[in-house]
Amino acid sequence: MSMCHVPRLFKLLAVLASVVMAGCASSVARVDTWEGQLPATTKPAVLQAPGEIQVVSVNGRNMTNFLIEDLALDYGLLPGENEVVFRYKTIWAKSGVVRNGESKVHVIESGTQVARFKASPDAVYGFEFDKPASRQEAEAMMESFSAKIVAGNGTVLAVSEEWDGQSRLTDNRTPVPASGVESTGLPQEGGTLEKLKAIWADASDEDKKAFLRWAFE
Repeated sequence: MSMCHVPRLFKLLAVLASVVMAGCASSVARVDTWEGQLPATTKPAVLQAPGEIQVVSVNGRNMTNFLIEDLALDYGLLPGENEVVFRYKTIWAKSGVVRNGESKVHVIESGTQVARFKASPDAVYGFEFDKPASRQEAEAMMESFSAKIVAGNGTVLAVSEEWDGQSRLTDNRTPVPASGVESTGLPQEGGTLEKLKAIWADASDEDKKAFLRWAFE
């Protein structure tokens, strides 16, 4: 293996390890937001988050283990009521000379937002927000930033608002009880390597190819 491939391999293993330690499902193409195993008849919805959106939690479950700068992620959602807490973040290169030790970029970040909506089984949703053309526009946006949750046909399901730290979920959405100790499909004993092997073995060919394309970009 050439030395140029070593950092890429570490990147691949690091992401897979984070999936294991956070208790994610076997597919690395989608981050599931519940714990345990769903009944076979349940068809989760999907929320597509672009690189500018950093999902902090879904239905009270911490999602920050999966955050990688500027990486778009899909989040599996349970059908029904959902509460998504997130932040908007963009990075703009500084012009001119940058002094030693000084950051080379401007980081523009919103306050923490929350969007609440009801997801339908097997539906796909996304975030919609203004796209600034400059750092100045991005900074001005932060004063009253909000994002919409939209369905595939463009229907607006929710408009985000400032997160006050208080959940308004009426149902206990997580965790979903597993049907048994063995239901996760991961080894209950053994090191990280064995768990990584189990995840890779359960992933579909399409997911494996998609992940490897991303990992070696």
